[in-house]
Amino acid sequence: MKRLLCAALVFAAFLNPLRAEPAPDAPELTKLLQDFLAGAGRNDVAMHDRFWADDLIYTGSAGRRIGKADLMGEVRKEGPPKPGEDVTVYSAEDIRIQQYGDTAIVAFRLVATTQKKSGPEVANYLNTGAFLKRGGKWQVVAWQATVMPKKSEPKP
Repeated sequence: MKRLLCAALVFAAFLNPLRAEPAPDAPELTKLLQDFLAGAGRNDVAMHDRFWADDLIYTGSAGRRIGKADLMGEVRKEGPPKPGEDVTVYSAEDIRIQQYGDTAIVAFRLVATTQKKSGPEVANYLNTGAFLKRGGKWQVVAWQATVMPKKSEPKP
């Protein structure tokens, strides 16, 4: 019995550093996310480069998995919005941050509002990013986006 108790205590002590902290860097991570989303609507290449780590694994809502080089190529190819094109503004709601030392998980609901000639169109996604702090700088190393179904209209 003593062996079992000792083993359990050693195991618990080993896992202790892996528990989420109260997220002391939450304000910094939230600002980084908000700055990124503001730049994403403009296809800001510098902001994308700052946000994504070189070893990024990005899984989009359509199930396509790419790395940073692919993502940056697409951003550069698309370029900033041109006059007369639909403009999408991104924002984050229900942000949850769990920090584990120099690793943080940031989960939120992405709201994409596109201004069309017919009026605004809104899409919602559940996004989760794994951030690592390297050299004093947070960057995303893994990202998962899941499209949320649009609410259906009540049937008469």
